[in-house]
Amino acid sequence: MARVEIAGLTKRFGDVTVLHPADLAIDHGEFVVVMGPSGCGKSTLLRLLAGLEEPSAGRVAIGGHDVTHVAPAERGVAMVFQSYALYPHLTVAGNIAFPLTVAKRPKREAAERVAAVAQALDLTALLDRRPRALSGGQRQRVSIARAIVREPQVLLLDEPLSNLDSALRVRMRHEFARLHQQLGSTMIYVTHDQLEAMTLANRIVVMAEGRIEQVGAPMALYARPANLAVARAIGSPAMNLLPVTIDAADAWGATVRLPDGDAVRIAARVPGEAIGSPATLGIRPEHLRVDAAGPFGGAVELFERLGPLSFAHLGARGGTDTVVAQLPGDRAVTLGETLRFAVAPGDAHLFGADGRAFSPLSP
Repeated sequence: MARVEIAGLTKRFGDVTVLHPADLAIDHGEFVVVMGPSGCGKSTLLRLLAGLEEPSAGRVAIGGHDVTHVAPAERGVAMVFQSYALYPHLTVAGNIAFPLTVAKRPKREAAERVAAVAQALDLTALLDRRPRALSGGQRQRVSIARAIVREPQVLLLDEPLSNLDSALRVRMRHEFARLHQQLGSTMIYVTHDQLEAMTLANRIVVMAEGRIEQVGAPMALYARPANLAVARAIGSPAMNLLPVTIDAADAWGATVRLPDGDAVRIAARVPGEAIGSPATLGIRPEHLRVDAAGPFGGAVELFERLGPLSFAHLGARGGTDTVVAQLPGDRAVTLGETLRFAVAPGDAHLFGADGRAFSPLSP
């Protein structure tokens, strides 16, 4: 069973820590997506799992075996890079077979494995072509085929779709979902694209500044981000984050005050000692409802019509009180028009001065 476990895994380059002590367990057959902004340490984590980097501390176990200091070729993992890394002088068949050639597998066995993998990835008709004659999506499928031809325990994918156009990315996401269902193998996929994460993952690992911030099912992270880093990472358009002051707190929730003095009620557990302290109010665009007397609003600075849905951007661009609100696609809006919104207490999130979310009240 290809269960992956990391404990206290750390990576430092000189005095700079790029991965703070990390603990994570990934079950056999899971599709886990590691996401976060550039420089957050997600690719470093993947390279440590692959054995391409030596950890500064901690351990890695795959299938119950400690592989912390085991050579990459002996870990039972395969890695797919964003650059494809295909050999231009070899055919598609030659590229796929390359790992088997290096391992000195019998030619008949290699040919059978190449044929099976090519069929699974719809590459059979392309086996005699060279990489220069392939599209970006076809090259990526060849790189995946080369990775899985040795039947690795764990497949590692480092931003494999970043070089493709948007339409091709959609098709390749479907390919990855189908491949995971077909193979049933453990996959760990790194991306900065939340749409890929929300679409593909059984669980998402959100990273920021070299730390694992939260791990959970996509909709669990969407509904209850543990801190501001996760709130910023999950959701498109992003969650509205507004500076507030905690004005009151009781057993039924809390009241916060916006910079302009308007009060907002939130269904969150806030300790009495937090009263008077600064905080951040988080509201997703789809949770704002039109209300002429609502506390949120401003002039429409940008209006995006996206078929059945539209998004109104209110307030001066870059201002701390800028709000994005979702509207029905048939709602007529003009630039400069003033709109106001309210939010239900249970749909609002509250983050303390340390960035951590206050617990919601039980439903």
